[in-house]
Amino acid sequence: MSSLVHIVCPNCVTTNRLSEEKLHNKPKCGKCGNYLFTGKPVELSDENFIKFTSKTDIPIVVDFWAAWCGPCKMMAPVFEQAAHQMEPKIRFTKVDTERAMATSAQFGIRSIPTIALLKKGKVIAQQAGAVGLADLMTWINQYA
Repeated sequence: MSSLVHIVCPNCVTTNRLSEEKLHNKPKCGKCGNYLFTGKPVELSDENFIKFTSKTDIPIVVDFWAAWCGPCKMMAPVFEQAAHQMEPKIRFTKVDTERAMATSAQFGIRSIPTIALLKKGKVIAQQAGAVGLADLMTWINQYA
């Protein structure tokens, strides 16, 4: 018997409960009907960050970034490629530090890009600076 996991919908922020084996079968939200995993990072805000990260059972990688940041722009396609390759084992999210100032302050973000790995809303690992795909995936696998 497989265990149940909680996955927060990236569209309506409803917590869904499903068996681990169904994670790889393109599960949809029980409330809004949208896919729970799209292979793309989910944009989070001050309003939905806590619920999204604390109610999701799988590890979450957060990219703290800003539109004006050159290294952030360079890392964006790498982060998206990692999301495409590693979901649904790992959830990928992005936080615009210019729009989600409270969340950025809560995590002590002083330089960007900064990536953080969270489990049940708690930081497991955090690192500043742009990285390539291989280094990003190695870093995630080291802590996830």
